[in-house]
Amino acid sequence: MNDQAPISSLLPIICGTKFPPRRKPKRNYKFQLQRFAIDLMKLFHSYFRLHSLPTLGKMLLLWGVVMFMLLGKVQAQQEAQFTHYMFNTLVYNPGYAGSKEYLSAVAVYRDQWAAKGEKVGWAGRPITQTLSVHSTFKKRVGLGLNIENASAGAREATYLSGIYAYRINFGKGTLSVGLQGGILNWRADWNKLNFKEAQELDHAFANATPSLILPDFGAGLFFYTPNFYAGASMPHLANFQLRELDPVEQDEVRKWARVHRHFYFTTGGAIPLKGDDIVFRPSFLLKSVGLFNNFFRQGNLVREIGAPVSFDLDAALFLYRKLWLGTSFTSAFAAFNNTGAKQTSHTSFDLYTVLHLKNGLRIGLAYDYPLGKLKTVATGSFELLLGYDFYQEVDKAVHIRYF
Repeated sequence: MNDQAPISSLLPIICGTKFPPRRKPKRNYKFQLQRFAIDLMKLFHSYFRLHSLPTLGKMLLLWGVVMFMLLGKVQAQQEAQFTHYMFNTLVYNPGYAGSKEYLSAVAVYRDQWAAKGEKVGWAGRPITQTLSVHSTFKKRVGLGLNIENASAGAREATYLSGIYAYRINFGKGTLSVGLQGGILNWRADWNKLNFKEAQELDHAFANATPSLILPDFGAGLFFYTPNFYAGASMPHLANFQLRELDPVEQDEVRKWARVHRHFYFTTGGAIPLKGDDIVFRPSFLLKSVGLFNNFFRQGNLVREIGAPVSFDLDAALFLYRKLWLGTSFTSAFAAFNNTGAKQTSHTSFDLYTVLHLKNGLRIGLAYDYPLGKLKTVATGSFELLLGYDFYQEVDKAVHIRYF
């Protein structure tokens, strides 16, 4: 969920014209799963026949083909964002698994758009929890586990993913190709909503408590050296509808609930200002729905993407191997263009800190101050980070990693 979306977007992206009551259309999830399974089987069959390519070449080709095959019609708002994203990279990029060379775990709790005045603690604001664990396995393999739960309005989604990454020497650094697979449990309780008209008249709410279990796949590339990193990823590749449209609705409904795909690009560096005692780390995160496309046309109806391309620009200081102090600016490229019918605003100005203790424990706090119209009703967003690094158990881990 993106901070620059209006509060009304806490409701699911479901729109529909009201029709008289009719028999609920039968959902065809079985057919979608069969088609997806057949496509994956064909892909892996072709992959294992490429005996002439080295391991890296086959993995890069596999990653690229998966990304291309699954890019299709996309419409959504942004997924959950994190101010501490540079300390929680595995959520965005499975290629990050094992990059620290030791076992590492991190948990993040995010309370977004905390309200002020009489609405303090208002129900329905986005709340997100994540737990990520990853480590090196043998020499070139990284393994990881991601658990994410996000709620907003009357809906909730839980992701559980296992991660595999293969790393090779690439120039002066290391290139990691990551794949992840797991399940998504999407559920909602429309009884929590206040309906202006009878709930039964809208097909979108015909089932008051929908709950779906769907497969989830992701892929990512991550390149890093001791003082630089760059990554590209799509952590959730599968694209399933969460509601079947009635034939009568096909030319009327502009947006409806789906499992959405998002593209992420990250890069950053570590610049010593006073040896290891003071290190400056700039970083950048770009988030795009639909890989920069503005809309997709289906027949005579334009299905618009519900979020602009957005970014996080960060700067932090690492002081005496103990304390991170950082600030970031979150916005969308469209916010710099004040012309046109559809406009957006800058999202937030953020402050964060992370303290490293000698026993490997990490504690972090972050605060986002909203810059758009949202600041009239919300005080901002808050994050708590808890992590533990087992680097003391590894002899070659001489200092804390910057990324």
